[in-house]
Amino acid sequence: MEMDKLVSLCKRRGFLFQSSEIYGGLNGFWDYGPLGVELKRNIKEAWWRDMVTGHDDLATPQGAPEPYEMVGLDCTIIMHPQVWKCSGHFDLFVDKMVDCRESKKRYRYDQVPGRWVEAKGQKIFVTTGVEENHEADLEQRALKFFNLRAKDAADLAWEGPVVSLAKIDPALYEKALGPDAKALGTLTAPRDFNLMFKTFVGALSGEEGAAYLRPETAQGIFVNFKNVCDSTRVRVPFGIAQMGKSFRNEITPRNFTFRSREFEQMEIEFFCHPNSSRQWYQYWRDRRLKWYTDLGLASERLQLREHHQDELSHYSTGTADIEYAFPFLPPGEFGELEGIAHRGDFDLRSHMEGKLVARDGKLVVEQGEDGKPKWKGSGKDLSYRDDLTNERFIPHVIEPSAGADRGTLAFLCEAYHEDQAPDEKGEMQTRVVMKFHPRIAPIKAAVFPLVKKDGMPEIAQRIYRALKPHMTAFYDEKGAVGRRYRRQDEAGTPYCLTIDGQSLTDGTVTVRDRDSLKQERIHESELVAALRERIG
Repeated sequence: MEMDKLVSLCKRRGFLFQSSEIYGGLNGFWDYGPLGVELKRNIKEAWWRDMVTGHDDLATPQGAPEPYEMVGLDCTIIMHPQVWKCSGHFDLFVDKMVDCRESKKRYRYDQVPGRWVEAKGQKIFVTTGVEENHEADLEQRALKFFNLRAKDAADLAWEGPVVSLAKIDPALYEKALGPDAKALGTLTAPRDFNLMFKTFVGALSGEEGAAYLRPETAQGIFVNFKNVCDSTRVRVPFGIAQMGKSFRNEITPRNFTFRSREFEQMEIEFFCHPNSSRQWYQYWRDRRLKWYTDLGLASERLQLREHHQDELSHYSTGTADIEYAFPFLPPGEFGELEGIAHRGDFDLRSHMEGKLVARDGKLVVEQGEDGKPKWKGSGKDLSYRDDLTNERFIPHVIEPSAGADRGTLAFLCEAYHEDQAPDEKGEMQTRVVMKFHPRIAPIKAAVFPLVKKDGMPEIAQRIYRALKPHMTAFYDEKGAVGRRYRRQDEAGTPYCLTIDGQSLTDGTVTVRDRDSLKQERIHESELVAALRERIG
């Protein structure tokens, strides 16, 4: 599937729009149109239903060590600044960036690919800003720099593979040709760039009123751990789920909605006894991967990748990413869809004691120059006492963290298909169809009167109104029925209901399946039950 086709469809059919498009757009921000908002909402509702409201607290799910409870939370986007200092985001939530003195552009240095090349007695590191076909663009830029023609490409002596700028010693940047530069040595040394959006609370605009838009939803759960335990009857093990907006000032947002500056997360913080935490980690890895396949993502385009030791955060004893083969990535590469992290007791301890750092294999409170905690914790006791055993401990945390926007993008990519289907004249034509799982399809059923006469519109409208309380339905009586089918195929509607001459005599309706194109007749009185069963 070509990504350009999906992007075009998303705008044409109202799945996604560039934010503030009439003013030229704003990079890294996207708006969901009428179909897109329904798709994303259905994905979030499926997640909340499957993880929280539909969870059976009394049964032991397959692969789980024991039964557990699930509750929800909805925290504010702006929190006390100390939250981000103790969590480590204030100091560590940074990307390395380089600036180009010539183009005045800024780049995340680990996302700038390049390669060493020599010609005319000069060796340079040429870089590119394109996301695909790196080699072709690198060759073109090298030829232009050395003032060579395409027929002279053999005069270029390439050295080593394509690597990111992060692999190059900054002392050699004087030999680097920036992605949008004509001269060498225009890139600055890499420097830290904090990804949190800064704002101010109240009338004070100085540092006294400084605050941050949350870069993740998880910290709101950790600081409310004691509140949840005190206000409910939950017992460890239990999970707290939250959906909400997060903000990261990405240096180079790209790949459609994959890397955005404003996005929505679906996160669970699962609190368990330290002795069983490894088992729970395995359970949540498998459970979350199965959720995506159950909703239609192809298993061959999904992988569960365990992080190598050098990738792990200083507090993590294990992290796995659920990754999807997005079509904008080179063949064989995968992009992160969801992370499942074994966070240990790092978060609760941090908000108790202060910001923690790893030292001699242990987590200790980081000290400032004065010998006191660099960032002081709340001082509140966030340990848990088991009322059955009287044991007191700080729970370990397993965190399945999914992106609602990345999930929506993955389901869009998976759904896009082109096939051959007969048009209204019976001639085979290329058909674009979005094969969403019925649970997440923006529109579940479309209702068509075959013609706008003979009482067919009245029956169709009655059926439409009967469906509306139970599912998202759409009514359309304009144009040839074949074209109406095509419009709904592009929207991903799984079932189209046509009221025709036979409906007037026996009360049955033609139900067309989007994927198989098979049609069957179902009595009007049975439609709601039949469709609800098929949708799930």
